[in-house]
Amino acid sequence: MIPVEPALMNAAHWQADLSLEFSARGMATILSDCRHHGPLRVQKALYPEGEAVCQAIVLHPPSGIAGGDHLRIVARVTESAHAQLTTPGAGKWYRSAGDDASQTLDFSVRDGAILEWLPQETIIFDGARSRMQTRVVLTGGARYLGWEILCLGRSASGERFTHGLIALHTRIEREGNVVWLERGQLAGDDPLLVSPTGWAGASVGGTLLATLVSRDEVGPLLEACRTIAPPDGADHALTALPNLLVARYLGHNSEAARLWFVSLWQVLRPALLGRAAVPARIWNT
Repeated sequence: MIPVEPALMNAAHWQADLSLEFSARGMATILSDCRHHGPLRVQKALYPEGEAVCQAIVLHPPSGIAGGDHLRIVARVTESAHAQLTTPGAGKWYRSAGDDASQTLDFSVRDGAILEWLPQETIIFDGARSRMQTRVVLTGGARYLGWEILCLGRSASGERFTHGLIALHTRIEREGNVVWLERGQLAGDDPLLVSPTGWAGASVGGTLLATLVSRDEVGPLLEACRTIAPPDGADHALTALPNLLVARYLGHNSEAARLWFVSLWQVLRPALLGRAAVPARIWNT
């Protein structure tokens, strides 16, 4: 029997919201508020590296996003708290029968606080209609480090992204000033998928963003990161804007992209966030 994709089942669309707040209590960070509606969850606060950093694993029990689903994740990190969000496995956007699906990430990080958004890769099935929006609002000396890895089609089974829609919108701002603004839209037959000015035929693309507070951080840090290359030798680049370090991966191997980002994170985290990089255990399961 051929399994039916969730997007083609006669099930109600999922409307899901998850709202998290992280607060400092002395030297510790606690998950001070957690509210949810629909199939988005955080089971418990975790402390794999001690009480100063609160780790939350965001769970989506349906295991994928189908046409008509709309997910929203809100995370507020208050003064001096340090939160790390990750996911238990690859995210999946299923083929749609016609409706768009969306995921909205709404993060706010107060002065002296840190937020890390380190999800595993996202697989966009052929025929998916996906809209992804991320907004990060920083106050004062707040820090943010996050990455996204997009896989177009299920390359392991020979699938390519030939039909559907991908719309992306990422915005980072500090005190009302825009630090990073990126918007893009791809259709399954978009010439940018094969153009050397676009995806150049690649099936995996990734972006890592790390906010900078001082220009003094840029030079040595950029040099150290540029000595690290993806293990598959894929196209990649790093650059430093006035308030942001940006790393890009373009290739065909999501594992190689993630391993490269983790290697960069192991350099960036001590330098920018003041803590040694401790890989999340869930990444190994």
